[in-house]
Formats: sequence, structure tokens, C-alpha cells
Amino acid sequence: MLQVKDIEVRAGARLLLSPVSFQVIPGDRIGLVGRNGAGKTTLTRILSGESQPAAGTVNRTGQLGYLPQDPRSGDPEQIARDRILGARGLDQAIRRMRRTEETMASADGAERDEAMSAYTRAEAAFLAAGGYAAESEAARIASNLGLPDRVLGQPLKTLSGGQRRRIELARILFSDADTLLLDEPTNHLDADSIVWLRSYLQGFAGGLIIISHDTALLEAVVNKVFHLDANRSEMDVYSMDWKRYLLQRETDEKRRKRELVNAERKAAQLMAQADKMRAKATKAVAAQNMAKRAERLLAGVEGERAVDQVAKIRFPDPAPSGKTPVRGFELSKSYGSLEVFTAVDLAVDRGSKVVILGLNGAGKTTMLRVLYGIEEPTAGRVELGHGARVGYYAQEHETLDVDRSVLANMVSASPNLNDTDVRKVLGSFLFTGDDVDKPARVLSGGEKTRLSLAMLVVSAANVLLLDEPTNNLDPASRAEVLSALRTYAGAVVLVTHDPGAVEALHPDRVLVLPDGVEDLWSEDYADLIDLA
Repeated sequence: MLQVKDIEVRAGARLLLSPVSFQVIPGDRIGLVGRNGAGKTTLTRILSGESQPAAGTVNRTGQLGYLPQDPRSGDPEQIARDRILGARGLDQAIRRMRRTEETMASADGAERDEAMSAYTRAEAAFLAAGGYAAESEAARIASNLGLPDRVLGQPLKTLSGGQRRRIELARILFSDADTLLLDEPTNHLDADSIVWLRSYLQGFAGGLIIISHDTALLEAVVNKVFHLDANRSEMDVYSMDWKRYLLQRETDEKRRKRELVNAERKAAQLMAQADKMRAKATKAVAAQNMAKRAERLLAGVEGERAVDQVAKIRFPDPAPSGKTPVRGFELSKSYGSLEVFTAVDLAVDRGSKVVILGLNGAGKTTMLRVLYGIEEPTAGRVELGHGARVGYYAQEHETLDVDRSVLANMVSASPNLNDTDVRKVLGSFLFTGDDVDKPARVLSGGEKTRLSLAMLVVSAANVLLLDEPTNNLDPASRAEVLSALRTYAGAVVLVTHDPGAVEALHPDRVLVLPDGVEDLWSEDYADLIDLA
């Protein structure tokens, strides 16, 4: 359970959330919503204990499971299955059992007897932690999240960002936590896994706070809504499900508008009467009192609330290039004995639109990293054509220098722009005032997305490599990104789970991994998007 008392949330000097108190008890399934930058991620970090509030206290009882937007936990050398089982300590017990089994197989006499005793102790610890039933439960959760046995047997360092995130989600769901804090849990999940997750969370008996732009998930799961209003720095609490919340917000806005109109009409009448009375000296005091009544009447109504700002995302005309700015020849990539893709040929022509599809772990992100030059292919080569200027949007925001400020990251993307022009572009992406001086590491996932896209805008790239560019975006910002994709005149290579992003791109061709099949785009491939 979480008991929150008078916490204040700030990002540097900027107030995100005025002091607020609430609790999360078993059975609460809370949707935490608000536009990007409102403070949702910052609040969940505070609730999890990763950050501290500017004021107030958070009391945690029971076990808490927290899924951040960009989980980096775990030893890179650790086997994925052990990472999940470690949530209940099963991994250590299993390792001790395996070691003693090996010793028993090769030892004799007293050494063998000691190994048998050690095995008995290890097995007792294993059974106390849930034993084979718990191990089977972990495998079932992993399978439902699209993690097959071959992935579970790999070291974490060999997995894609999406696979790592699903490993962390499986670990948290397996942990038996009393309270779950889930920040965009459906990122990188295919359609079947999202359906399973909805069902799982519907039946979760503990407390839950979930941040998600997946309205179908919110509609299916939440029974309370906490809305962070960035314009007022306040949190509105609605003890109702998602559909009723949407209706209530609309009703409240109409009521506020009606109350303001009525108050303004009555205040105008009072002021007109006061103006008439001021003409007579004997009624000057009464006129002053009447004017004060009009002021109090207007002060007592809230009126219409400010509409959330939306980033204005527009990609400029690209720099001129040759006919084929990027070409890959016989590209192969392996990590040790793990073969990701083999002998893939790809030509990205000027202005062409290519979507890369394939199951999770098929090498989509790796292909973009190879094309950009972040990773070297195991075999084959990448050639850049005349005038090629390549921009890369990384789903895990690896292209950001998290130790540098928002402004410094932008300057590094376009050293030819002056400070005024850089700040102007940042302003169109909703980074204003002191926001530009914040280090990139404190930004939410949505803010990192906006900064990464702003850096692409000033880069004058004529080839964009985009890896899940709509993740972590609120609906309005997502619409802006899709609109920018529709009108961009340069070449695009896109990896996405978002059917709307593919529709906006209107691709010419498709590359299916790991087989490397390149084909003209047709709607027959659309069914693969949700599975990607």
C-alpha cells in the first residue's frame, strides 16, 4: 500500500504538482494521465522511492514492483530467465542445485555426501520460494509476453530493447508485489500480449498505478483516474472507470463554462448598477460595495481551463542527395553463436519510404543501428551515397547525452544554428525557459521523444531511421508526429508497432526480418505490424 501525504513535485525550479495527498490500497487500479511533461513519470519515480519529493512524505508498506519507461536493471551477463526468477530468489536456489548436481556426478565418498547434503538444502530453499510451480508460473508469464524459451536462455546483453523491457515486466508481474507502478507497460508488446496483460491486470488483487496512452487498456483496467493538469500544477481525482471519467471531464468543462458566463453576466449587471450609483455622493459607499461583490463573484468561479499545448513537429525540406543515399550489401549480424539476420540487401532510394517488419527479436532495431553506424555488421557493408545525411531516432533514446542539458543536446545536433534559433525550435517542441537547462536524464519518456525529434528537425537529414517514434507520446503529440511523417520529403526507414505510423508513412517497400525479404508494400503486410 502507498500512503502519500502533502507531496510536492518539481523539476528543478518548475512546479509540476502542488501538494497533494492520496492513498493506494488493494483493489485500486488507478490510471495516471496527463499530457507529456505533466509530471507522471516524475511522480511514479517518487512513489517507487527512486526520487524524492520537493516536500511531503511517501509511506510504503508491502512489496512494490516498478516498471520505468526505460528499464536498465540487471547484470548484462545474466541469463534472461534468471532475471525473472530472481524476483523471488529462485535463481540462486536453482544455481546451487545445478552446481551440487554437477559435483555429485563427478565426486565420490565424503565429497559426494557433502554435495548431496548441499543439494538437499538448496532444494529446500527452492521449494520454500515456490518451487517448480513458481518456475512454471514464471515461464507462463514470459510466454504470454512474447518471450520464448530461446530468448529466456540468452544473456540480457544480447537482447533488444523491447525484449529487455518485456523481461522486466515479466519479472515484476512474477514478483508477487502488493503494489504495481507500471509506466507504459504495453510498449513493445504485440497484440496478443496486450490482450493477455489487460486480463492479468483486471484480476490483480493489489494496488495498481498505470501510465499508458493505450486507451483500450485504461478502459479495460482502471477504476480510478488521477489526472495531472500541467497548466494548473494540480491533480484531479476521479473515483470512476475510464468511460465515466471522460464523460465527467466533459460535463465539468461545460459546467465551468456555464458558471463563468452566468458570473460574468451578473458581475456586469452589478458593475453597471455601481456606475449609476457613483453619480450620487450619498451612494458612493454602496457603489463601492457593489463593485467588490462583482469582483468576488468573478473570483469565485474557475471558468474554462487552459488547453494543453502541443509540440509543433515539422520536418524541413531535406538536403539534396544522390539517387540512393543508403545501401546495404549482404548484411549479417551475430552475437556470438546467436545469428540475428543473414545476407540482407537493402537499397534506400531518395525520398523512398521503407517499413521494417518482423517478430520481436528479429533484428529490426539492430538493422537500424547497423545502417546508422552505431554497430558494425558481422559481415557485409553499408555504403552512403552522394550527399547522404542520415538522422537516427532511437527507441531507447541512446542518441541523447543524458549528462548534458536539453540545449546542449540540440546545439550538438546542429552546430550551425545560433542560440536564438535553437531556442526557437525548442520552444516549438514545448521546451521553454529553464526547461532547456535541465539535464536530459531527468526528462520523461515523452520529453525525451520530443527532444530527439527536435534534434532530427535541425539536423537537415535526408534519410531518417526511425525506431518506434510514437512510443510514450500523448495522443495530440502522436498526431503531430504522424502529420510530420506524411509530409516529409526525404527517405524514411521505419520500425514500429503502431499501425497509424505505417499508414501515415504510406510506405513504398517492406523489409521482413530475419529472412531479409524485400518487397513492394501491400496491405497484405499490414497484419504483421501488431506482431512486429
